[in-house]
Amino acid sequence: MKLLGLFWCLILISCSGQSIEKINGVSFVGSREEVIQEHVDPLLKIHANYAAVMPFGFMRESNSPELVFNSERQWYGETKRGAKQYIDLLHKNGVQVMLKPQIWIRRGSFTGDMAMTSEEDWRTFEKSYADFILTYAKLAEETQSSVYCIGTELDEFIKHRPEFWNELIGKVRQVYHGKLTYAANWDEYARTPFWDQLDYVGVNAYFPLCEKQSPTVETLTVGWQPWKAKLKGLSEKHKKPMLFTEFGYRSMDYAGKKPWLVDRNQENVNLKAQADATQVIFDEFWDEDWFAGGFVWKWFIHHDRAGGYADNRFTPQNKPAESVIREHYAQVKKSKL
Repeated sequence: MKLLGLFWCLILISCSGQSIEKINGVSFVGSREEVIQEHVDPLLKIHANYAAVMPFGFMRESNSPELVFNSERQWYGETKRGAKQYIDLLHKNGVQVMLKPQIWIRRGSFTGDMAMTSEEDWRTFEKSYADFILTYAKLAEETQSSVYCIGTELDEFIKHRPEFWNELIGKVRQVYHGKLTYAANWDEYARTPFWDQLDYVGVNAYFPLCEKQSPTVETLTVGWQPWKAKLKGLSEKHKKPMLFTEFGYRSMDYAGKKPWLVDRNQENVNLKAQADATQVIFDEFWDEDWFAGGFVWKWFIHHDRAGGYADNRFTPQNKPAESVIREHYAQVKKSKL
């Protein structure tokens, strides 16, 4: 009788789609030092079930063919050894990981504009980037990381060298057997050509929503509607769940105008704008079956001295937005994917 019951349960699951837990994640910023339990406890307190671990490669200029990574000159948390230590402790605490190697260009130049000036430089850079991504793909496999991200905001690179990316995805699949995504910028994702080869449509969700100094929940909600329709359409077109590989807002005036800004502007601190915008993104997306979840940008390991009421940057730590995240992540959310 028990076997018959189990049989019908399996039939129902196969008919209704597989129900899986939403990705309630944070972008766990690499530091100069090892991560200890004290650094992970705040993630557990906000009920995060995922963290993005982000080793870095560095370039001197947007057209430099040399990519330096896993160097002794880098911060510990940005290297392979550091990434493994972070992943191991997160896993020990039941937090799953998206390993997300990224590029930093000197002076913070936008990676989406990165392009080489000759065929020779392109080939040199492609070799270096493939080494970078395959090195960390092997680490993702070794550590059994749940998701691996093959790049972040590399629009021009993809447009100029599409065949390279097709080959790279194939090479990654040979060494890593988990879920793959790519973190497309908010204005790039619609033309990214290889979603059918990945497991998630990944988007860094810094969509402009409104130009209000202190936007209301209603204004932010209205601002999301055209973007939400396009995101849903793309997810359905490719039959892939949508994943916000990054999402978040600065705690400042005009938070919904240009959410991607990372400058050192002196806009007034506006904690309510950040909290409300965070609440709206949860309200709009987390109950959608086509939406897999996302990773808050960004979360520093030293929680006690991160963020705070005088800070106008992205982190929600020690701000009202942290409470919004905690309350939402505490809820059990499922997707049928």
